[in-house]
Amino acid sequence: MRSSSVAGIAHLELFRGSEAVTHGYLSRNDLRRPRVQRLFRDVYTWSGIPVTHELRARAAALALPAGAVITGRAAASVRGAPVAWRDDPVDVVAPLTLRIGRRSGVLLRRTELRAEDSAPWGGGLIASPLRMGLDLLLGRALPDSTADLDQVLRCGLVDRAELAAALRARHDNGIVVARQAEQLATGVADSVPESKVRVHLVLAGLDPVAQYWIEVGGERIALVDLAFPARKVAVEYDGAWRDNQIWALNKDRERLNRVQAAGWRVVFVTAALLRNPARMVAEIRGALSTMEP
Repeated sequence: MRSSSVAGIAHLELFRGSEAVTHGYLSRNDLRRPRVQRLFRDVYTWSGIPVTHELRARAAALALPAGAVITGRAAASVRGAPVAWRDDPVDVVAPLTLRIGRRSGVLLRRTELRAEDSAPWGGGLIASPLRMGLDLLLGRALPDSTADLDQVLRCGLVDRAELAAALRARHDNGIVVARQAEQLATGVADSVPESKVRVHLVLAGLDPVAQYWIEVGGERIALVDLAFPARKVAVEYDGAWRDNQIWALNKDRERLNRVQAAGWRVVFVTAALLRNPARMVAEIRGALSTMEP
């Protein structure tokens, strides 16, 4: 790989391999060497560049044929909502008439699209906020769609009244669940897993309060994910999504001790427990049953 040739594209985060070869910046053998990493067919980045979900969304926009639209969690991540892991499939919608094949790393859905549903972005198209909101909800499990909408609303990325009106006017497959997700969303959850815990509890007939401050003697001592204040039971999600938090209750023993000394019981929900909703609900019900209102 000659440095004089590479200099012509060294400033690019993403590039098409075929174009780099055609212009003499790289050889075909260079595309198989460790200095570059392939994100999608014919789309590459340099090995030293951190791969995020946003970068993969931009790569997908370059790789897909004209008319395909980056949407859903991918569009939300691009706009700043923390709803997708790096390697999650990139959500894409495409017009019914567009010839496009299934490919690894892309979650494709075909639907009717209007001109106002997207705008130019990153060499392709990105969904409008309203279209993004619709695609977060349509055809997805209720806890997942509600949790993602919570983050989108929290970041102010979509007009809720406009989204609700659009849902009322549509008749897509899965529209009933999509409407339910919009109604369940609060826009205050601190993380996607926290929202999922809340949705499972609500569907089980429980009514937790999200983002609740526990106070002792008029002093706020801990902000918990979910709470049942009448029974003094708090529910905290304990998982990788906590990495960017200043503190988590289970890591801050002094706060936890004060919460427990105030008569509260704390139930920690791990990622493994969240994957077993029935068991999770049963554990929380058990905690509630031991605390008198």
